[in-house]
Amino acid sequence: MTHLADLPTLSRLIRRIGLPRFIGELAEALHADFLRWPQFQKQARVVNHSPGGVIELMPASDGSRYAFKYVNGHPGNPARGLSTVVAFGVLADVQTGYPLLLSEMTLSTALRTAAVSLLAAWAMARPGARRMAMVGNGAQAEFQALAFHCHLGIDEIHLFDVDPQATARLMRNLAPYPALRLVGCESVVQAVRGADIVSTLTADKRRATILTPDMIEPGMHLNAVGGDCPDKTELHAGILQGARVVVEYEPQTRIEGEIQQMPADFPVLELWRVLAGEAPGRESSTQVTLFDSVGFALEDFSTLRYLHDQLQLHGLGRDIALVPQLADPKDLFSLTRAEVPLPSYTGATDDAAAALAAPDAATAAAGDRGHGARRKPAAGALC
Repeated sequence: MTHLADLPTLSRLIRRIGLPRFIGELAEALHADFLRWPQFQKQARVVNHSPGGVIELMPASDGSRYAFKYVNGHPGNPARGLSTVVAFGVLADVQTGYPLLLSEMTLSTALRTAAVSLLAAWAMARPGARRMAMVGNGAQAEFQALAFHCHLGIDEIHLFDVDPQATARLMRNLAPYPALRLVGCESVVQAVRGADIVSTLTADKRRATILTPDMIEPGMHLNAVGGDCPDKTELHAGILQGARVVVEYEPQTRIEGEIQQMPADFPVLELWRVLAGEAPGRESSTQVTLFDSVGFALEDFSTLRYLHDQLQLHGLGRDIALVPQLADPKDLFSLTRAEVPLPSYTGATDDAAAALAAPDAATAAAGDRGHGARRKPAAGALC
């Protein structure tokens, strides 16, 4: 049988573990798999472009398990009352080819993107970073904010979005974390001034210049998350020319990332080399560093692996008859002669958004304990 993790199930799992701890443990899983980078069979995502957006398949395997994610990106969806990004994923056993887990990946993708941004910042940002700017306050913003607050010690975030309601929503959702100071700004320039870390999380499918060289200060770490397909960028090319640039998987990022603006021989480092200690993420306190993040399938593999383990540990989710379990493996026709027994779906009423509901006092306090000495997001409990 294949285990199913739908949105209500994932919401329960997050509330049971606690959101800050969930992000921290996911960062640990990502870190462990990045250190196994040579063991993975890797490829760029399979992409179908349309005028309104993109649909992608993202596969990866370590020889024992195989995973893929189906994900879209349609910036016009909110005007239709739909999410910009939705996703689901599968974790399978390589030896048999049988699917082990079918999981929602919309909420999970936001969580894993926050976790990998955290890993990159741990390796690349200046020690002691306290102030952050976030340009683009859409669906992923809360997760990014909590990752950096709880696990990197960020205690002040300056926010800007062309939609003031998006910023207001973010501030409401994060009100249960009083140690995190949130400041709404009227422009990108105002938001990034004086920041140690700047994250861009915009969705427009166009070549944009949200950040320009005159906004960049010595020692800043830039976390460019929004660009993830050809002809979609967020940064002026001049910023890249003056920065140390780290990517996830170079062949994919050359096509989809900020570095699509640069010559084919423009120097970059892959994140796994930095995490493995083969190269420094930063060479000086004044160097500008840039994580050119487009999202890579290994990160979804890690997420599905982590979810599979946690669902089993906490007894959540249910088994479904997604593929046949036959007395005679060659008698597929038998399924047409008799009713196939299927597990009943009891469902659940709690919404995935409840994962961001006000945490209890213990969870909020645990999140605030992430302040202080800088800690590696792969060394024990983080919050």
